[in-house]
Amino acid sequence: MLTVHHLGISQSERIVWLCEELGLDYELKRYDRRVDNRLAPDKYKALHPMGIAPVITDGDLVLGESGAICDYLVAKHGNGKLVPGVDDPDFADHLFWFHWSNGTFMTTLMMQLAVTFAGGDPAAGFVGDRARICWDMIEKRLGEVPFFGGRNLTTADIMMVYCLTTARAFRNASIDPFPNVKAYLARIGERPAYRAAMARAEPGMEPVLD
Repeated sequence: MLTVHHLGISQSERIVWLCEELGLDYELKRYDRRVDNRLAPDKYKALHPMGIAPVITDGDLVLGESGAICDYLVAKHGNGKLVPGVDDPDFADHLFWFHWSNGTFMTTLMMQLAVTFAGGDPAAGFVGDRARICWDMIEKRLGEVPFFGGRNLTTADIMMVYCLTTARAFRNASIDPFPNVKAYLARIGERPAYRAAMARAEPGMEPVLD
């Protein structure tokens, strides 16, 4: 039985959404964050050596990392959905945004958080410049195509949306300067699978779409 172990307000919402988009039969186990430090509880950390979200179990398999889980579920259950074929003109762009999400964008957001916690200005210096480049790239991309993956929703979007939505709950960041991002998130918010996933993953919390 496929089980998604979801840590509240975390990247593992991606996997819940992916399962809903694929129409998978899965069990959702939700874990609340600790009250004292807002980190994962010991029970969640014990699931995987890294001790962080997301984690799935599928029979005897225990798998972490958002991208790895996306690739695993699509390869095993996708039947060609959510990943363009190698001859599709969107294939390379899909790959770029899929890997760029955590490889560059999420890393930059985490560096900004670290600078903030250290008492610095997250909009200044190398980190601030890098963040501005990231947001400019995102806004430009979403002005050219309806989805990060191109013509259709792909796992690149599954990866990117968390960075643009729930991750902002930790930073109170506004997307008002980015009309293409706002329009994109409005489209995502209309997807039945996304609404169903967020209702299961974060009951009582409105998705951070604007």
